[in-house]
Amino acid sequence: MSPEAIGFIMIAVMLFAIFVGFPISFTLIFLGLVFGAWGFGPKLVVYLMTLQFNNVMLEQTLAAVPLFIFMGILMEQAGLMERLFRSVQLMLARTRGALYIAVLFVSTIFAAATGIVGASVTILGIMAAKTMNRSGYDVKLAAGTITAGGTLGILIPPSIMLVVMGPVLEVPVTDLFAAAIVPGIMLACLYTAYALIRCGLNPSLGPPLPEDERPETSGSMWLEFVAAIVVPVALFVAATFVVQQFAAALLGQGLLHRLLALGLYLLAYAAIFLALRQAHRWLETHRPLGFYVSEVWTEFYLGLVPPALLVGFALGSILLGWATPTEGAACGAFGALLLTLAYRKMTPSKFQEALIKTLEISVLILFLVAASNFFGAVFSRLGTPTMLTNALLSFELSQIEVLIIVMVLIFLLGWPLEWVPIVLIIVPILIPLLDKMEINLTWFGILVAVNLQTAWLSPPVALSAYFLKGVVPEWDLKDIYLGMMQFMVIQLIGLILIMLFPQIVLWLPGYIYGP
Repeated sequence: MSPEAIGFIMIAVMLFAIFVGFPISFTLIFLGLVFGAWGFGPKLVVYLMTLQFNNVMLEQTLAAVPLFIFMGILMEQAGLMERLFRSVQLMLARTRGALYIAVLFVSTIFAAATGIVGASVTILGIMAAKTMNRSGYDVKLAAGTITAGGTLGILIPPSIMLVVMGPVLEVPVTDLFAAAIVPGIMLACLYTAYALIRCGLNPSLGPPLPEDERPETSGSMWLEFVAAIVVPVALFVAATFVVQQFAAALLGQGLLHRLLALGLYLLAYAAIFLALRQAHRWLETHRPLGFYVSEVWTEFYLGLVPPALLVGFALGSILLGWATPTEGAACGAFGALLLTLAYRKMTPSKFQEALIKTLEISVLILFLVAASNFFGAVFSRLGTPTMLTNALLSFELSQIEVLIIVMVLIFLLGWPLEWVPIVLIIVPILIPLLDKMEINLTWFGILVAVNLQTAWLSPPVALSAYFLKGVVPEWDLKDIYLGMMQFMVIQLIGLILIMLFPQIVLWLPGYIYGP
């Protein structure tokens, strides 16, 4: 039997073993050894396994995985998302579908802080479901909003999947992070627009909060929004621009310039903060024409600013090239630890629990990375990927046709499989074909991420449904499925837009790093 045919048998046995329920990592190692010994000899396959495992252990980027996981678990323990959700809910108390907006806003922030889908869906379900039930919200649309918002953690940086996918595609993780930001925000906006349109057409799907649950405000939330959000943002942006221009004109672009600029930034931001605080206190005391800035905005900032600053410094330092993904992840993990201590949510038992959870998830992912790397190396050595590439090229398909075939394959595999085996086993098989077709691998990586995000919303195997059902047992699983499928259609629309307009993905990396 030819080595290529042995490779086909190897893939078939692997898929059967995973579907049956064998442990993925040990299955991949066992099959790699057996079929490698059959295809090109036992001695060579042992050398290949040693080499591949050693290469994975020396991959510095993968050190970011446990650090980002630890950061996400600590952010979950700090309880910042509950405070942020409550404040957004109260700000929009008189708006139809306010809780849908609050869920999607908080899920976008939480996705950037954790990148763990299970944690996001669970926390969002705990925070929002009871309030939605009490306010008379539609169960299907509520379940779809929570599950769709929770799956944003797959895509929005610092996504664990993108960290793992970078070495697989041989694309810098920084490029994938930059490429994922615009699609992630686009999908969050599509979800929000859909929920608000549905509420506009049928107000009973998301009625305003009951009068007894609405906060005391000045009566003009739009003016409060201008005073609490628009004016501070404008002042901070203007201060950033002025300091940048002043420091560049004074000292050029050296190290001294950076240190001086950092000091000036801190002074300018502190001055703006103190001035705004005094202005809000004056409004609270004198209340001209009955206007003041209510306490809701204080809660909003206390919930938003700490995680936003943490994610901004960790992710911003990576995107701007000031730190590697591993260094940025270490800063993020340390900052999350400080935040948890500052909010008095850290206890010895919780710290131990966070460490154990980090260890469990990290070992699962990293051991699977090593096993799948070895499995893929054996499969490539057998020559089956080259044969598949040549066979597909013989049909003279266009780029978009090849991408459609690949996306359909990944979408179908996403039903029974999680993202880890797909990214680590299926994607490497496709790389020779992608190279031959001259398909941009950064673009392809984001297409895969969005596709797998869709798979999290696809019944009957969608894990998001079971996470939500576990924390909201009164919701029927059928209603959760029907809600998820609505947002799965929106997700597919987003995937099609990214396929048709690659600049949605490629614009920001090109802007930051050049073409």
